[in-house]
Amino acid sequence: MTEALYFLNCYINEFEATVTKIVDDKFVVLNRTAFYPESGGQPSDTGKLIRKSDSTEFEVLYVGKFNGYISHEIVSPDGNVSTGLKAGDNVKGIIDWDRRYMHMRMHTATHVIANVIEKEAGAQITGNQLGIDQSRVDFSLEVFDKDKFTEYEKIANDLIAQNNHINFYMVSRKEAEEKILRLTTLAKGFSDEIKEVRMVEIEGVTIEACGGTHVKNTNELKEMKIIKLQNKGKNNRRMYFILEG
Repeated sequence: MTEALYFLNCYINEFEATVTKIVDDKFVVLNRTAFYPESGGQPSDTGKLIRKSDSTEFEVLYVGKFNGYISHEIVSPDGNVSTGLKAGDNVKGIIDWDRRYMHMRMHTATHVIANVIEKEAGAQITGNQLGIDQSRVDFSLEVFDKDKFTEYEKIANDLIAQNNHINFYMVSRKEAEEKILRLTTLAKGFSDEIKEVRMVEIEGVTIEACGGTHVKNTNELKEMKIIKLQNKGKNNRRMYFILEG
């Protein structure tokens, strides 16, 4: 299994690792990585791997998780597979930090506004998609009063302005359920196969299980603004928001 360095420290943007496996001359598995694999509506990180023996740089185009292993799709600088990475190579990974950090801000903001919508309107979150310029939240809600969302936006920004700290810790699924901690805002929840979960606590706001990357404090979000609301059919609603500042 790949050690996920981003799990308890989302601010790691450079790291050293060893190549453990190469698939089809372009999919690289490392013993450890800080690259986030696409999951849960959050796009993967991009960046580069540098082979330490000769400083050759390989662009990381996409990262995904397959059978417990985090795989990095790379491209050789000259397009020649014979110059590619090999098992046993030592590398330095460098993440595109601007992209990662924006996703961190968006993900934390999604937790805040989703919690507000859930508490104020009784909605269940059914999905989300994070972006650099804007993000969206999908939810199930019978009565769709669009005028209420101005109020929800204000509540969310008031919470953001409180400079709430964000904590991460691992617990067993059993322990989480016994303590009646909310496993997720998502209506579908987690599969029964997951036995250990990483909890994300926004102090004074919400505590839930999440594998994504987040900021350390809500003050890093600055201010959020809802820019569009859509009715996607029976009980299916969609909201788009941006972060300002």
